[in-house]
Amino acid sequence: MKLIIGGAYQGKLDYALSHYGFTRNDVHFCAEDETALVTDKPVLYGFERWVLALVRSGRDVRVEVEAVLPRLSDKVVIATDISAGVVPIDPVIRAWREDSGRATVRLAGVADEVVRLFVGLPTKLK
Repeated sequence: MKLIIGGAYQGKLDYALSHYGFTRNDVHFCAEDETALVTDKPVLYGFERWVLALVRSGRDVRVEVEAVLPRLSDKVVIATDISAGVVPIDPVIRAWREDSGRATVRLAGVADEVVRLFVGLPTKLK
């Protein structure tokens, strides 16, 4: 798995498409109401949105992430880092922030490559 992380609007998708030679047709855009992670395309964009769907549905994010890890081994996963800024008051959004961070840490631990994008500049972390 290749994991690309970074803040919102930092160029993660553009980097993935150009660096790995994919087009937008190769990307599955995760939705906030999609509790079943779709892995039929080589690039998954918005991993944190899938985590939000799990949190809102009351599912155990750790269990769900472990279950999908085998299907992600040959994918490029793009996740927006939502950990910066003010801690949300809303308990669901706070849980999402925490679970998203933990899930991304798990992905980074098993990924073959981890790249962080900041102002459009990639930094290889792993």
